[in-house]
Amino acid sequence: MGFLVSGLIVLASGTIVSSPLLAKERGGRAAYVGGTVAALSSRAQGSIDTTDQHDFVFQSKAATVRIPYASIKLLEYGQKVNRRYAMAVLVSPVFLLSKARRHFLTVAYTDPEGRQQALVFQVDKDDIRSVLVTLEVKTGLKVQFQDEEARKAGKG
Repeated sequence: MGFLVSGLIVLASGTIVSSPLLAKERGGRAAYVGGTVAALSSRAQGSIDTTDQHDFVFQSKAATVRIPYASIKLLEYGQKVNRRYAMAVLVSPVFLLSKARRHFLTVAYTDPEGRQQALVFQVDKDDIRSVLVTLEVKTGLKVQFQDEEARKAGKG
């Protein structure tokens, strides 16, 4: 009887320990920095889910955005927000001058009406590599790196 009880405790504690690991495999923690999606407020905290077979998903408390992988036209990674998307992103100058290393993922896609859209996320440093690799596989696109430093950080 004592052996059975201790086995259940190990099993229960294993489940608790693995829960954060399972959450991490889904994608990663991210903040929506800006872009063309009005449903999301700038700096909305949430998570990227890359486990869906058909859609890239960003979920925050306020909204969930689903983008079919087939609609994604560009994946870009860098450690600064690219000037091409600066018009769609309102970023504080203090944020841009910060010395902390940031990890930005830009997802450009075509919406169902045929319009070009863009989302820029700041992805948690512990999650960026798995997000990039998964997105390359699911979209069939290669991530475009802003520079050699970004390539090293994104590919390891």
